[in-house]
Amino acid sequence: MTTVKHIPLATLTVFALALAAGLPASEPVPPEGFRAIFNGKDLAGWHGLNPHSAVNLEGEKKEAALTRMREEFTQHWRVEDGELVNVGTGPYATTDEAFGDMEFLVEYKTVPKADSGIYLRGTPQVQIWDINQPSLPNRPDRNPNRGSGGLFNNTPRTPGRDPLVVADKPFGEWNTFRIRQIGARTWVWLNDKLVVDGAVMENYWDRTKPLPDTGPIMLQTHGGEIRWRNLFVRAIGAEEAREILGKAEAKK
Repeated sequence: MTTVKHIPLATLTVFALALAAGLPASEPVPPEGFRAIFNGKDLAGWHGLNPHSAVNLEGEKKEAALTRMREEFTQHWRVEDGELVNVGTGPYATTDEAFGDMEFLVEYKTVPKADSGIYLRGTPQVQIWDINQPSLPNRPDRNPNRGSGGLFNNTPRTPGRDPLVVADKPFGEWNTFRIRQIGARTWVWLNDKLVVDGAVMENYWDRTKPLPDTGPIMLQTHGGEIRWRNLFVRAIGAEEAREILGKAEAKK
């Protein structure tokens, strides 16, 4: 039987940075078992897509919209010092590759009043907030002060919708996500603190259906600059997935 080892995120990050210490910033080095999905040099392997703009389109109109977003991608996204950068405009950065069960490591740094997130299997989202923004009385289910990492597009007041703890770092510092996706269940660690514990991620596009089996990773952007670096993925095989899910069920 495969033994699932929990490696603290801080350890993974330090490991990667230590390996990269003697290399140019544009050459990310993944921890053992992971691979880089952003090469730190250019936008290879990524394209532009805002699914919200295309979901209700069909035929030629949809094809035209998808083509336009791909063409606009390089106007809004750039690579700078080994970082994937966007100022808060344009289509989302979307992997050409689709992913199923996986573990995903990524670092990000953002600015006040920005709003972003990570789409899993093309579905929104692991939320990134400006936690200094107050909750709005007329929008009681929108609570940035509760912290980043929650599954914001799940039904309000359901498990995983809001993070378990506030784990965000101050502006100007890099935050690190470790995200595990197995089937429809999602685990999120932010800065090595568990903020979502195996919650079911709803299919935002059709809540009567489960999360798709596979789909792209998407980096959402609107409202302000966000920077991403050290994007690493590790596929989770069927045996490991069963073991993790079994342990999660045993905890209930």
